[in-house]
Amino acid sequence: MNHLKHTLHAVLVLLFVVTLASCGGEDKVGTENMISGPTSKTWVADKELNAAGDKEKLSSAEKDQTMQFYADGRFAMGGGGSLQTGTWTFDQAAKRISLQMEGSDMTESFEVTKLTEDKIHLKAPDGSVMQLETK
Repeated sequence: MNHLKHTLHAVLVLLFVVTLASCGGEDKVGTENMISGPTSKTWVADKELNAAGDKEKLSSAEKDQTMQFYADGRFAMGGGGSLQTGTWTFDQAAKRISLQMEGSDMTESFEVTKLTEDKIHLKAPDGSVMQLETK
């Protein structure tokens, strides 16, 4: 009976550790509403990495640029007197965000490697990564 009790305890501890490990981690990709919040959310560039993973210096234009995502699927990107608008979609299963520019057939698509309430990491097709944080 004592052996069974120790075995059960060991199994429960193991399940707890596995649950914690699966819930944590740096590369967490959350839900769509983390991108826009309940109505809208503004993001700014925090860091840029090249395809090799080396940090790139953000230009002053990149530092000034903001990206606002609205819960209704619209976005506005601006800085330095320019403004670009369009629509966005997020495929959580595929971990991809797509931006359709207004008045253009061009769609930009990025892999979302991290998404939390205040951070989003977007990986471009060339392997570079833009790390954004909420403003």
